Amino acid sequence: MAPVMSGFDLDRAWDLHPQVSVRPEPFGALLYHFGTRKLSFLKDRRLLEVLRSLGDAPTARAACAEAGVPASELDAFGAALGALVRSSMIVERTP
Repeated sequence: MAPVMSGFDLDRAWDLHPQVSVRPEPFGALLYHFGTRKLSFLKDRRLLEVLRSLGDAPTARAACAEAGVPASELDAFGAALGALVRSSMIVERTP
């Protein structure tokens, strides 16, 4: 059974919602969902790197590793990714 951190399963495949636009900023990034009209702010550039690699990574955990997120910070990144799921910015990838 895959561990679930902060209500977000790092061992599943995730991707940006197709209606989400990402604009990198010096502080991190802005995410805008054209369907829901929600705006999210990313305050960590590593989280932006995680989002950029989600589509190619087999799991969110692998995307975090590729972005240089240490194991000690996976809970915090899992919480941030969970918030993005709840706001429909990222969705689970289907086979």
